[in-house]
Amino acid sequence: MTKIASTLHDRLAHLVSAMGYEFIGGELDGHGQGGVLRLYIDSDKGITLDDCSRVSYQVSAMLDVEEPIQGHYNLEVSSPGLDRPLFEIAHYQKQIGNRIKLRVCAKVHNRRKFIGVLLRVDENDIHLLVDEEELVLPFSSIEKANVVADIR
Repeated sequence: MTKIASTLHDRLAHLVSAMGYEFIGGELDGHGQGGVLRLYIDSDKGITLDDCSRVSYQVSAMLDVEEPIQGHYNLEVSSPGLDRPLFEIAHYQKQIGNRIKLRVCAKVHNRRKFIGVLLRVDENDIHLLVDEEELVLPFSSIEKANVVADIR
């Protein structure tokens, strides 16, 4: 799974925000015949199936005209859900004090996967409490991150 290119991200963010929604982010899972372009949207009122359908229709039209992605792929538009993905520093800042899970590109502290409480975020790093130890992870090394849903 890879993050979408910044130019495509900016174009999608502009289109989705013009429709009255918040563009959380997107990721491209696989390439070629089985590829999936997954987009996450949100709003203060929550997201319904109709919201996803409206955004999907507009995004599909834009992608058909501009063709920023080569090959065949399926477009999925959804709410971020309880285990919402974290793409930008601002997303991490909203989750301080919550548990998150993440995967880094290359081993850090001799591992690639972490689950812990997000302590703080600065300009380039996140501070994560894992097994009672504070780890500093470079934001640039994070491949994928999600909130760990608390469904008590």
